[in-house]
Amino acid sequence: MPTPTVLAVDGNSLLHRAFHASARTMYRTPDGVQGWAVRGLLSQLVSAVDRVCADVVVVGFDDRGNSSRKRRWPTYKAHRAPKPESLERQLDLAVEVLRDLGVVVVVPEGLEADDVLASVAAQAPALGARTVVATSDRDSFALIDEHTRMLRILNGGVDASPLLDPERLTMVTGVRPDQYPDLAALRGDSSDNLPGVTGFGAKTAVRLLQALDTAEAAFDDASAGGERCAAAVGKGRAKALAAPEARERWRHNCEVMAMVTTADVGLDPAGRGRLPLDEDAVRATYSRFELHVPTAIRGLTLREPTRTVVEPRPDISWQDPRWKAAPRPAVGPLPKLVPAPAGPAYVQECLF
Repeated sequence: MPTPTVLAVDGNSLLHRAFHASARTMYRTPDGVQGWAVRGLLSQLVSAVDRVCADVVVVGFDDRGNSSRKRRWPTYKAHRAPKPESLERQLDLAVEVLRDLGVVVVVPEGLEADDVLASVAAQAPALGARTVVATSDRDSFALIDEHTRMLRILNGGVDASPLLDPERLTMVTGVRPDQYPDLAALRGDSSDNLPGVTGFGAKTAVRLLQALDTAEAAFDDASAGGERCAAAVGKGRAKALAAPEARERWRHNCEVMAMVTTADVGLDPAGRGRLPLDEDAVRATYSRFELHVPTAIRGLTLREPTRTVVEPRPDISWQDPRWKAAPRPAVGPLPKLVPAPAGPAYVQECLF
């Protein structure tokens, strides 16, 4: 029997991307609720489940307004403008909708969606499972290992996004997954209001880590004369690394960026969130957001729909009376599925 695959989704990341990508549509559900971001998230969820052949789905969200990182480091993300009210409402709506759908939804107290992904990746191997994390956040590069892959969500959605393993990550970034936290801390992260070490961008940090393996080793070398650092990044940057504030800034960034791996994510490969989901729940959720129900049912229940009734959209006051919906094509049965072969040829095995 193949090892179960847990799909751990960064709900905040995917919903934010959908919010901005589809804002021009201003889509509302038939009952008038703003829902373009949730609609995009639901669509991407089915694609991600299908892409990685997921057995269990866990979706993490930030605990908004209760950030332990902001309490400890008040400057963390302090420069960000408040979220639009429509985005805040759809974040709350997404949590409600996904729980009704039947997947595991985790909003860890004081923590962020990143911490949910890190906790799933850390806890899955002990339960005999492996993980694919789906996010656009580069911080999750550090989670990639023999048990964890990353579906890096880019423009174009799931189908246009790479599935990264340790070798592919090294090709993309120039460093191993275990080196990535050092790279991120040296470079800094302007989106989180974390300045990097003076003189070090991504390319320079990669050269340094390729030559000295770890940032700690680089700082030690710089303090002892900096011969190896100078050979890798030049004398000026080697001198900058020798300054006490450089090591202090790197250490500070490492502490802020460190993801929690012990959050209670309720992970149970045989419990809630395991596919197949209930067909009625899938039908109700995807019908509400006017998404293609048969595709959702096939992807999330792993079988053909038992019925293909299309409910008419109710007449609502805000809708332009001149607008007419395009006719929906009839959906016929799919060809009979051929059972997957046993052993290493099974598609899930090919991902790991």
